Amino acid sequence: MKAVLFDLDGVITDTAHYHYKAWRWLGEEIGVVVDEAFNEELKGISRSESLEKILEKGNLTTKYTQTEKNELTTKKNDVYQKMIEEMTPNDLLPGIQELLLDLKEKQLKIGLASASQNGPFILAKLNIADLFDTIVDPTTLKAGKPAPDIFIQGAKQLAIAPVDCVGVEDAIAGVSAICAANMAAVGVGDAVQLKEATKVVPTTDLLTYPLLEKTWQDYRNEG
Repeated sequence: MKAVLFDLDGVITDTAHYHYKAWRWLGEEIGVVVDEAFNEELKGISRSESLEKILEKGNLTTKYTQTEKNELTTKKNDVYQKMIEEMTPNDLLPGIQELLLDLKEKQLKIGLASASQNGPFILAKLNIADLFDTIVDPTTLKAGKPAPDIFIQGAKQLAIAPVDCVGVEDAIAGVSAICAANMAAVGVGDAVQLKEATKVVPTTDLLTYPLLEKTWQDYRNEG
């Protein structure tokens, strides 16, 4: 194992509830109910893809022009950014800072592979930006998760072969993307939902260097 690529929401910090509140607000603006169950479908995918799902739910797919859709996603992001403005290092999920420091000490490369365009801003708020060797810009990719593009690009930016990387995700689409990139996948959450992953842990405090290294070894042995 030479590098670890992390998702952001649900792995490094939990901004999912902020996303939910912002999408729910936008739903109310356009007359579509966005409840917690439906919000699960929006996890791990891009802002524009999330909007399309919401419009589809409300049978509004053809109501808006592309320019109007862009305005809607901008409105949602403005609401979301006001919420995350107050984030601090206390919002790091359990065990993550220790894991990042351990990986740096062992001279492994660290990358962020998140669909969130707010990744750099959030890492700065959490005071861990300097621990990351690279951040993939999701707007430069042809396809979002579950396509492997973001993880392949992350490995490329780190100059590490995908097979020597481990990806860490909490969403089904994200785990699928890691697997499609030919990387060992570590899932955080429900083992049944994330069954495609090489290894699943229920919570982030169980993410350690030895666990990631063993998962990578197991993946290589299976391959």
